[in-house]
Amino acid sequence: MPSENEEIQRIWSAFQTGSLSPIELGQRILEAAVQMKGSVTPDLDRKRRCGYPEVIYGSSKSPDSIRIVAEALLADNDEVLVTRVTPEQVRTLTEMFTFTRWSHIGRTLRIARQATPIAPADIVPKNNRKQGTVAVVSAGTTDEPIAIEAIETLAWMGVPATMIQDIGVAGPYRLMSQVPKLQTMDAIVCVAGMEGALPSVLAGHVRCPVIAVPTSVGYGANFSGLAALLGMLNSCASNVAVVNIDAGFKAGYLAGIIANGLG
Repeated sequence: MPSENEEIQRIWSAFQTGSLSPIELGQRILEAAVQMKGSVTPDLDRKRRCGYPEVIYGSSKSPDSIRIVAEALLADNDEVLVTRVTPEQVRTLTEMFTFTRWSHIGRTLRIARQATPIAPADIVPKNNRKQGTVAVVSAGTTDEPIAIEAIETLAWMGVPATMIQDIGVAGPYRLMSQVPKLQTMDAIVCVAGMEGALPSVLAGHVRCPVIAVPTSVGYGANFSGLAALLGMLNSCASNVAVVNIDAGFKAGYLAGIIANGLG
């Protein structure tokens, strides 16, 4: 049997020759791309549509459900990213797959087809092409899990990233010492809890997009990240965009798109 991608290419060729109408094209692609396997539905066409394959959100999923999707994705991709995994899930999945990289802090698992996934610090630009530069900045060490989720996401996308931790606004000199380096970046992921002030302060020193990630770190009136989220949404700095609370993956993904789009 042809692979899902081969079948989609065959359908597309039929459309180009006039054998299928636009409506028939959509119907046939959906039938080929959506492979029902019990209650699991891998999106095998996402890389063609969006540039990157599906990422598996691991929370509350059984290891077997994750395995089914990962195996389907590995048929046409070198590496799969699973987010929000637990140690229990990882113990089972590392027995199912030979080549894995687990970040217990970032709660990510990268599964590869042929070799152990490269650590973020060892990622280099692919094919010598120019890539944008990315930094992942955190206000405090308690924000580290979300920052590392972003770093591992960027590594999965093949984007080198600089990690700068613990430069929150309570010690302004810590940020100022990093400003020259941050001014060379093409995108910055800024992770902060408490009142969420760091992205606004940082954005006033740089010309690139600052993708702000509010975290659920803070005392009672932080409301599990809501105070930081609202503070970031109300930022006076024009180059701040905000993702959801604790959404390190989403911020890393957006920064990766920016970096790879500059090549």
